[in-house]
Amino acid sequence: MTEVVVVGSANADLVVEVPRRPLAGETLLGSDLAVHPGGKGANQAAACARAGATTRFVGCVGDDDHGVFLRRRLQEAGVDADHLRIVDRPTGTAIILVTPDGENSIVVSPGANSLVDADLARRAFAPDPVPRVIVLSMEIPAGTVDQAVAEAADHGVRVVLNAAPAQPLPPVTLRACDPLVVNQHEARTILGRDAGGFDELARGLLGAGARSVVITLGEDGALVADADGVQHQRGHVVDVVDTTGAGDAFVGAVACELAHGAELRAAVRFAIAMSAITVGAPGAQSSYPDRPAVERFLAGA
Repeated sequence: MTEVVVVGSANADLVVEVPRRPLAGETLLGSDLAVHPGGKGANQAAACARAGATTRFVGCVGDDDHGVFLRRRLQEAGVDADHLRIVDRPTGTAIILVTPDGENSIVVSPGANSLVDADLARRAFAPDPVPRVIVLSMEIPAGTVDQAVAEAADHGVRVVLNAAPAQPLPPVTLRACDPLVVNQHEARTILGRDAGGFDELARGLLGAGARSVVITLGEDGALVADADGVQHQRGHVVDVVDTTGAGDAFVGAVACELAHGAELRAAVRFAIAMSAITVGAPGAQSSYPDRPAVERFLAGA
């Protein structure tokens, strides 16, 4: 049985290391171009599978080399890619500049991801109508996200929504999120206001209808909020090489743990460890550890 279904984007990440972010109108020399598998949806699916969940990915790629590359890398990560549709658009790409501190700047060209439609999301449930968890993010059309949430509700499937890139959410979609996973900037965008500190942001999102909320705080860990209250979970001090895909590793790990019956706080604890390991290596999917590596990290933390 499929435990987690991820409906989302798949991109070829075109990565260049640069000494700093370029100024307006400036040309910089960077490293050799590296091509990595990426896209929030594909990253989350790969992380979920590596963490130990039986995972299916639903998305679109073009009939091109990047599409072939992304399908192969998903399968190598242990993801069921049978619902990766080939469409008449170029495969999505992300142009990523990585600075020496490991931080990144990203420009995404959605391409085929724009054709992840409501019909594809609906049919994703047909071969196996009862996955335990569905994972969604906002690199696909918002209407597709809303349709997938409605289908999940019809099947009693738990919804993990990573609302990134941030945009306002319909109340019916927000009410299905368990959890809604956002960073502080995305939380403010969804609320439409600055609610103050992290605790206030989390409570504001709960008040707006989310069943539970996780606010990611980078190296400082994460804030978890639900009916039992608000809790801060600390991060881990690690050497940072590349933060690309670390947030997606976090989301995929949370989904895996929830599908295995973990309580949300325990799922977040595992996910913080997985993302901490991820930033210690270049690339997104290529840096994701397997479950034994995360468990060893936690044992030594």
